[in-house]
Amino acid sequence: MPIGTFAIVLLAAFAHAGWNLASKYKRGDTILFVGAYTVGSAILCAPLAVWFAAAGIQPITPALIGASAVSAALHAGYSLALQAGYDRAAFGVVYPVARGSGPLLSMGVAVAVLGEWIGWTSAVGGLLVVGGILVVAGDPRKMRGGDARRGVLWGVMTGIAIAAYTLWDAHAVGRLGLAPESYYAGTLLFQCALLTPGILRRRAGVRTTLRADWRPLILIAVLSPLAYILVLTAMQESPVALVAPLRESSIVIGSLVAWRLFDEHDLGRGVLGAVVVVAGIVVIGL
Repeated sequence: MPIGTFAIVLLAAFAHAGWNLASKYKRGDTILFVGAYTVGSAILCAPLAVWFAAAGIQPITPALIGASAVSAALHAGYSLALQAGYDRAAFGVVYPVARGSGPLLSMGVAVAVLGEWIGWTSAVGGLLVVGGILVVAGDPRKMRGGDARRGVLWGVMTGIAIAAYTLWDAHAVGRLGLAPESYYAGTLLFQCALLTPGILRRRAGVRTTLRADWRPLILIAVLSPLAYILVLTAMQESPVALVAPLRESSIVIGSLVAWRLFDEHDLGRGVLGAVVVVAGIVVIGL
């Protein structure tokens, strides 16, 4: 992988961990929260898509519209599952399980559905990911309380959404050749449309949500599209099999910060589990 692409993916990992940590500070309604930062990201990214279209870099084509619509449905499901998980379980369980299971599920779908073949190296990497997840979430005291089990469940559900949108988005910017900035802007606009009915039903609480959550909303509106456009750009330069594992280094960042800010882990277990997950993901990408 070129050093520039490597740096882009690592920057994306820091931005991703940052907006996920900001999500943990949400206090208002989940639908309104997700809708507010999605609208904010769309306002920031839409001018880029307009400029790309005007300059002829990425015309607005049926392929762009269709691919963005499919991606929007997958990303909306991911956002809602992730936020629901943060509302019901510890960040230090939901986040690493979601980010660890996503690449693992992508590999499983590629083998079982797309007929791809993987070698022993990838199989060993998959087992390392599962082992790391058990280390992070396997505290017996939490299992009795049900918190870790809820965290694993919501993390896996989020991981399913991650695998789905990763495979689809790689297809969109790879085989379809869509510009990452225009494609993601289209995805955000369709997500706004999908979330609009829920926002309208809760419109009485919009002002309260904006007043209570304006700090995390601003951070997420900026960092979320930044992180993902960087990843899409890297996917155009390097294989998805390398980019996807490397971006999951955000697990280590998130787990360490969760220990520092939320006191959700004993440090040794959190670091060990996160490192094992990342090691497994890196081995999958070898």
